[in-house]
Amino acid sequence: MFPVMRGTLVFSGTSCPDLTSKICSNLGMTPADAELSQFSNGETSVRILTSVRDKDVFVVQSGSPTINDTIMELLIMISACKGGSANKVTAVLPYFPYSRQSKKKSHRGAITARMLANLLHVAGVKHVITVDLHASQMQGFFKCPVDNLHAEPLIARWIRLNIPNWREAVVVSKNAGGTKRVTSLADALKLNFGLVTTDRKRATNMTASMIMNHLDGWDHPPAFMNRYNGPVSEDQDSQTLKALQGVSAQQSPIEELREQEGPQDALEYNDERAKEVTHGRLIQGHVVADDFPSSAQSDAGADGSLSQPGEEDPMTMSHASSFFAPEPHALGGSGDAGASSDEEEDKFKDPKIEHMITLVGNVKDRPVLIVDDMIDKAGSWIAAAETVVKRGRAKKVYCMATHGVFGADCLEQLQACDCIDQIIVTNSFPIPEKKIKAASKLVILDLSFLLSEAIRRNHYGESISPLFQHFAE
Repeated sequence: MFPVMRGTLVFSGTSCPDLTSKICSNLGMTPADAELSQFSNGETSVRILTSVRDKDVFVVQSGSPTINDTIMELLIMISACKGGSANKVTAVLPYFPYSRQSKKKSHRGAITARMLANLLHVAGVKHVITVDLHASQMQGFFKCPVDNLHAEPLIARWIRLNIPNWREAVVVSKNAGGTKRVTSLADALKLNFGLVTTDRKRATNMTASMIMNHLDGWDHPPAFMNRYNGPVSEDQDSQTLKALQGVSAQQSPIEELREQEGPQDALEYNDERAKEVTHGRLIQGHVVADDFPSSAQSDAGADGSLSQPGEEDPMTMSHASSFFAPEPHALGGSGDAGASSDEEEDKFKDPKIEHMITLVGNVKDRPVLIVDDMIDKAGSWIAAAETVVKRGRAKKVYCMATHGVFGADCLEQLQACDCIDQIIVTNSFPIPEKKIKAASKLVILDLSFLLSEAIRRNHYGESISPLFQHFAE
C-alpha cells in the first residue's frame, strides 16, 4: 500500500468499478463520489458530488461492451471536473477505445482513434495514462502527454512463476503485425520466437507455380553438372551444352528416383533448417489433414468465381508480376502492415476458400506462448494453436494478451479448443463474472498495482521509467 496522497481524487466510471476500487485501495484512499446515470432517452447524466477545486483529478474509465456510452460518460466527467476548477484532470484508460481504428484503411475512412484523442483534449484532459496501445504511434494523436504503460513485465513474471520448463518455450506471433511485441517478450525472457502467417491458397495453374516448376530442376541439378572438378575440355563442354539443351525433354534423375520409389515414397529433404518452416491447410478456420477433400481446388478470383485446374488464366503476366511484387496498399504504396487477423476471420469461415497457414520456427515438444495485444475473436487464435500443435507438435499452448475483449462467444470457443491449455489476460477490460466462472482455462492478471504506481508517480512528478523494467526473479 502506498502512502495517502493529499489533494488527489480518483473517480470511477461505470466500466471498471472493481479495478478502480483496487487502485484506490493501493493508494490508501476511496473512490470519489459521483452520480452516473442515464435519462429515459439514453442521454448520459453526470453529477460530481465532491469538491474538485485545485485538486489533482484522475478519472478511471476503460473500454466496455457499451463502448459509446462509456466514451460519452468519460468526456462528460472530464468536462464536469474541469468546470469545477480542478487543477489537472488525467484520464486513466487501461484499454483505449477505438485503438484498432488508428489509420485510414480506405479512401473515405476515418481515423477514429485520432478523433477520440481530439475529443479528450476538447473536454479538458491534461494527461492520459493507458496500457498497451494497439499502435504506439497513436501517442502522436494527443495534444497532451501520454504514458503508454506495458503489461509485458507482468506477463513475463507470470510465465517465470507458472510455466514449467519455461526456458524451453517459444514465443509465437499469430500474424505478421505482432512481431515487434513477440520479439520484445522473447528478448526479455531470452527465448526463441516464431511466426504464424495465413494466406489464401493459390491456384495450381498460377504463373508463380509454373515458374517454380520450371526452376524445380535447378534445385536438384542433374548429375552431369557436378561431375567435373578439373578443367573442362571442348568435348566435355559440347556434351554439357547438349545436355543442357535437352534437359527439359529428358527425365531428370529426381523424377526417375521418384518413379522407382512410387508416388507415396517421395524424396525427402534432410536439411534440418527446412523443418522449421511448416505448412498446413486451413478450411473454415481449422487446420485439416493434407488429404482432406476441398470444395475449392484453387483460390477464388476477384469476381468470386473459382478457377478450374484445366483453364488457362488470361491474366498470366499480371499474376506473375503480383507474385514477385507485394500487392499495393489501398491508398497507394505497400503499406506498413496488413489487415489484422480479427478483420479477416470472416473470410476463414467461407468453405469455398482454402487458406494456407505457415509456421516459422521449431516448436516440437516445447511450450508455446502465442502473444498479442488483445483477444477479440477466436478464429485466428484457434488456427494458430492448432497449427503449432498439429503441425509443429508443440507440447502446450498458452494464449496471452493484455486486453481480454472476448467479443460474442470468443471465450467459449477458446475454452472448447483442445489445443489451447490456458488463456492469460489482464483486467484492463471488464469481463462478466458469469464468463469468468465458465472458463476454467482463463487466468486474469491484476493491473491495479501498475496503474496505482503510475498515478502516484504522476501526482508527485516522478519518473515512470521503472514501470517498464522487468521484475527480478
